[in-house]
Amino acid sequence: MFNFSFENSTHIHFGEGQIAAITDAIPKSARILVTYGGGSIKSNGVYDQVATALRDHTWFEFSGIEPNPSYDTLMKSMKLIRVHNIDYLLAVGGGSVVDGTKFIAAAALYEGDDPWDLVAKQQPITAALPIGCVLTLPATGSESNTGAVITRDGNKLAFLNPLVRPVFAVLDPAVTLSLSDRQISNGVVDAFVHTMEQYLTYDVNGKVQDRFAEGLLLTLIEEGPKALADATKHDLAVRGNIMWAATMALNGLIGAGVPQDWTTHMIGHELTASYGIDHARTLSIVLPAVMKVCSDAKREKLLQYASRIWQLNEGDDASRIARAIALTEDFFTTMQVPTRLSHVELADDAIDGLVNQLAAHGMVKLGEKGAVTLDVSREILVAAL
Repeated sequence: MFNFSFENSTHIHFGEGQIAAITDAIPKSARILVTYGGGSIKSNGVYDQVATALRDHTWFEFSGIEPNPSYDTLMKSMKLIRVHNIDYLLAVGGGSVVDGTKFIAAAALYEGDDPWDLVAKQQPITAALPIGCVLTLPATGSESNTGAVITRDGNKLAFLNPLVRPVFAVLDPAVTLSLSDRQISNGVVDAFVHTMEQYLTYDVNGKVQDRFAEGLLLTLIEEGPKALADATKHDLAVRGNIMWAATMALNGLIGAGVPQDWTTHMIGHELTASYGIDHARTLSIVLPAVMKVCSDAKREKLLQYASRIWQLNEGDDASRIARAIALTEDFFTTMQVPTRLSHVELADDAIDGLVNQLAAHGMVKLGEKGAVTLDVSREILVAAL
């Protein structure tokens, strides 16, 4: 196991009715900007719960943060922040809203000329407004981590900084009952692949991290289909387990002291930026191809995955690995997401453009050992056809 330093300071308020906790989680003296997306929180009751919890606070609102939040949209909040002397942000929504709010938090106090430099040039973040969040779509883990992904002019780029980690997060499984099947599927798959990016690398004897990761994978495999099934889709216990698994998948715990990959995400980002494909659906397309192309480098962990997740202990190594990859694809199919580029109407004529975008963004040495060159990325995309 590698040396590591681990801290996660986000205060989690988990369970039904916990939106009320924001009353005491945010100082009464704060001047709050509530950020959200397209307005679904007004139809599912979440907005009213937030308004009730903030009845004794001074607050304003900024809406319209889209999936894959755009720089241009987020920068529109700056005028509100200046005019109303905002000193606290409350993100109410899914990972895109939380990601966008993280950028707003940093941009509001950035002293440089162009806040996009925080993302594109990785300029240091030296100050940020404090953030709380009410999570409505479990998927990204953004509610308790230090990362965010922002889009501008076809570029989907990430930034990381501890100053944008939310101070607190409300996780109420009841608010997820209004999600569509597509949103449920995307959330489960996103959490699954987050876990795999930190697990399916090479062995460093990180037994605790491996067992935690395997527990998350098994939970998502077990509970994910239940959230789509008519008999269990409104079961709060099912939704609660998915919600907590998604948070735990990317709060830093399972990635501490172990190698991480993120090839699937980097290639997936280019698919989203170029073709507007849902983030999770790019992951379900790319991950099986990464597993196939990189099977030699990942052999030991693939065999562990085959045994511990899919109980595959018979046959030669190659057959067990192939079967584990096939069962992963079967799980994605059960979750109603694509597993091939052809499933989203892309063919081999898309590959050159995607590889060129990877090159333009400096994604030329991906993977846990930097061995995924542009040629390997091309091979992965071909395998995903």
